Amino acid sequence: MSRGLVLVSLPVVLAAGAAAVGWQQYQGFLNAPVTVDADYVLAVPKGSSYNTVVGTLVSDGVIDKPLFMKAYGRQSGLAAKIRAGEYKIKQGSTPKGLVDVLVSGKSIQYSFTIIEGSTANDLLVQLRKDPVLVQTLKDKSADDVKAALQVEYPSLEGLFLAETYNFERGTTDLDILKRSQRLLNQKLQAAWTERSKSLPYKNPYEALTMASIVEKETARPDERPEIAGVFVRRLNKGMRLQTDPTVIYGMGEKYKGNIRRADLRRPTPYNTYVIKGLPPTPIALVGEEAIQAALNPKPGKSLYFVAKGDGSHQFSNTLIEHNNAVRRYQLQRRKDYRSTP
Repeated sequence: MSRGLVLVSLPVVLAAGAAAVGWQQYQGFLNAPVTVDADYVLAVPKGSSYNTVVGTLVSDGVIDKPLFMKAYGRQSGLAAKIRAGEYKIKQGSTPKGLVDVLVSGKSIQYSFTIIEGSTANDLLVQLRKDPVLVQTLKDKSADDVKAALQVEYPSLEGLFLAETYNFERGTTDLDILKRSQRLLNQKLQAAWTERSKSLPYKNPYEALTMASIVEKETARPDERPEIAGVFVRRLNKGMRLQTDPTVIYGMGEKYKGNIRRADLRRPTPYNTYVIKGLPPTPIALVGEEAIQAALNPKPGKSLYFVAKGDGSHQFSNTLIEHNNAVRRYQLQRRKDYRSTP
């Protein structure tokens, strides 16, 4: 009787012992550092299964026990929760920690900055040069881009908010434009709702056009509301804006760095020395501060301003004061004259 019990118990004991050893190995695997160098990045494409990711980790030499890794995915319930993206796996990470990173969705972020005062064409060129964005617009014309974005305005100019946008690998150039366009619309509509009284704009688009002129006139945040105030007062009085950036924009590729008297007289849809009111479209991409300035201009009496050569401007209430300022700051320019702060 006792001998029979021994014969029956021995396999059970051996099996239990083997299970215990296997469990210890499994736990040891989960808590031991994976094999990665300081620059290891794991890419998880959209639609990837957990087992596919495990296969990548094995082929990259990060883990050597795929069965344990798959078992952990099932046991923890995390296998179905991993998210696509690029992940930086730090040295010292364990398989458990690695899976936690994949579930967190905290993938590597890249950034793309739309520059204040740049043009829509500048932006399209900038997008084509980005090494990470997926290029879907590389060979598209401006009209093609307008169609893709369902733009109803006559131009793409001004329709994208100058801001820095974080994104993950796999993001397309069109995704960035859509995000920027959507954010511009949100900021513009919010500012339009809270705008000052007695503004000469018929709609938010005209306010955006003014914001673009303000953006091109100064890089100083403190001056934007004051410059907007000058232009608003001129429009309200029926005066021409007479702002050089609109002339330059209207010249297009003919502009070579200088504006001549003939350029100021030459009619274009954008030459505000010739036309009355605002030009037909914005002339640049703007940031939120320029939008706020255009819709909340600084009160005052000034109708003129001129660059002082240190990045700031001299504001004048009368033409006589303005002509004196022109003589002082433009006709007798300082040696270190500059147009930006």
